[in-house]
Amino acid sequence: MKGHFLTVIWGVIVWFLATLFFVLFGDQVLFSPGTSSFVISTLILIAGTGVLLIAVTFLYLTFDQSKNAAMKFGIIGTIIGLSLDTLAISYHQIVFPELNHSQIIAFTIWMSFAYALYLIIPILINELKKRNICSLPLHELRQ
Repeated sequence: MKGHFLTVIWGVIVWFLATLFFVLFGDQVLFSPGTSSFVISTLILIAGTGVLLIAVTFLYLTFDQSKNAAMKFGIIGTIIGLSLDTLAISYHQIVFPELNHSQIIAFTIWMSFAYALYLIIPILINELKKRNICSLPLHELRQ
């Protein structure tokens, strides 16, 4: 576990920031499933989540340059996030006091897609790095 401390910290931070977003803005971006607003908002949330996960994964890789670091980030981050979200959803009236039950369902739907992305995106980035498709030496990034 000692070698994964940084990854665990990153996983907790990613979970906390995502949860904070929905605590602050959930009542404005989550709509009842079955409505056209739900479809549009969920697609926008998923697209935004994908873009942010790509950026966060590359940011994480500046701190952890070990072999398969991106995959480790995705797997450990997903384990941590799902575990903490289990508690957040169980106590949704405390964690998300402004959200009604249909918004909690919408959050859970977004969350399912988000964790799929949390696994897929780092695995794809890991593959691209293995094939040297998306890797630049750090000194080139700083210039």
